[in-house]
Amino acid sequence: MPGLNPFDGGILTFVQTYLHNPVTDQIFPIFTNLGEGGLLWFAVALLLLLFKSTRRSSALMLCAMAVGFLLGEVAIKNLVCRPRPFAAYPGLYELMIPPPSGFSFPSGHTCASFAAATVLTARRDQPGWYHWAIVGAAWVFALLIAFSRIFLFVHYPTDVLAGGLLGTLSALAVLWADKKLRALQLRKK
Repeated sequence: MPGLNPFDGGILTFVQTYLHNPVTDQIFPIFTNLGEGGLLWFAVALLLLLFKSTRRSSALMLCAMAVGFLLGEVAIKNLVCRPRPFAAYPGLYELMIPPPSGFSFPSGHTCASFAAATVLTARRDQPGWYHWAIVGAAWVFALLIAFSRIFLFVHYPTDVLAGGLLGTLSALAVLWADKKLRALQLRKK
């Protein structure tokens, strides 16, 4: 892939050459669809709203995803304007999903996934193994959604890495703000 850095080009070439088969070609579009618009994570947040002990985690997940969306989709993507791999290298690999619109950097699917998984990791609403089972499942889904974007040739690996970093930092910022707000509320009592 001319003009592409060796990191992105090497990983994209390896994935497209060696990891496609009838099973993965069926599975990874499903993971991408779960991440579309943060669908899976909104569903998890709605589920968490049902229980009093997890409502705060639900709100923090939604806030972290909103921060990531505003920074990534509204600001960074429109500043960087990086074309998606299938648009920059048309016809190189077959596109297996409808072509997404917008720019490539950073990955919004990955940003939302990492924001949600980071909040779920930091919040300990459920004691014991329940918490770690939920966290483990969240990270498995987050990583599979992120990888699906490279697999489907709609993002470069650096887009996915940037999306993961942005999602994690968005969640940490929201968690920090929540901690400060709670401390302020306790001082007022």
